[in-house]
Amino acid sequence: MDDSRCRAHLLGAICAVLSLSFVPALGAQEPPSQPPEHWGPTAIDYSNVPYPHPVSFLELQLFGKQLRMAYMDVAPVAESNGQTVVLFHGMNFFAAAFRPTIEALTHGGFRVIAIDRLGYGRSSKPIIHYNLHMPARNTRALLDELGIKRAAIVGHSMGGMVATRFAATYPESTTHVVMVNQIGLTDPRRTGGWRDPDELTSRVRETSYQSVLRQHRRYYPAGWKPEYLEWVKYQYGLTLGGDWSRMARVRAAQMQILFEDPVVYEWQFITTKALVIGGAEDRLSADFPAAARHVAQSLQNAELILFPGVGHAPAFEIPDEFHAALLSFLKSDPLAPAEQGWREMQN
Repeated sequence: MDDSRCRAHLLGAICAVLSLSFVPALGAQEPPSQPPEHWGPTAIDYSNVPYPHPVSFLELQLFGKQLRMAYMDVAPVAESNGQTVVLFHGMNFFAAAFRPTIEALTHGGFRVIAIDRLGYGRSSKPIIHYNLHMPARNTRALLDELGIKRAAIVGHSMGGMVATRFAATYPESTTHVVMVNQIGLTDPRRTGGWRDPDELTSRVRETSYQSVLRQHRRYYPAGWKPEYLEWVKYQYGLTLGGDWSRMARVRAAQMQILFEDPVVYEWQFITTKALVIGGAEDRLSADFPAAARHVAQSLQNAELILFPGVGHAPAFEIPDEFHAALLSFLKSDPLAPAEQGWREMQN
């Protein structure tokens, strides 16, 4: 069976079960109601947080500041296919959370660049006015530094917004673009007002273990697994360190991006072959399947894959199924038309 038929078969199998009712997984566990006593602070530079691969840095200058953007450059484990994939993380994660995706991609023959955007992970945490142009430009500079002319761009959650901006700004550098449970699917300026940064920072400073845990529990409709707690630990740990006041300002500035720099008007101009993919039960959206379908319809050449009963983080909930679909798309001919079988499905 050729690649196009395999991918059509995979898409059809996924879409065929979209109408099934969701049943929570048996044996789902509950996370601890209080943070474990042995947890300590997360260093603002994440120097005490393990990464699955060596971390390098790109030196940057922005707003007159000398900054560093951290990234992992991971060589393929299997025979190289000559292709590179760039990974953008979401608001409540960082590059190390792509551990299972990096493993799947490198075993598929891809070189992988997993980036900590400014304000996250081991990258610098400047107090500046953030926007999505910055990570797009910084990534293009990194690819130039590494001698990479073209790459596939994959973004999860808020990283999907960065992937959108990169593909719209640098089409000549983008072979494929993938939006995994992207947020920012509507323009918030039409439904709400602008918030004062100081007020937003004050709210962020009130972050607790319980508030972080609530955020992460929303990602997993099938129930909690103990391994999910790792990402709660690092995010909550920031509140325990002496740099929390600074980090709260940085997080508030990142949150402001959602209101001030939407990407909803850019999909229509993206000609790069695209994949809109994610868990259909994403609780971060009132109706994620409808919103994802709108994104796919807005793009000029897109595929759509939704996983029933899965939430905001399919790479954690269903790693085998998710990565099989991702690899199939990334291995496809970037110049070939995207699979359109999803258009025959009901909204």
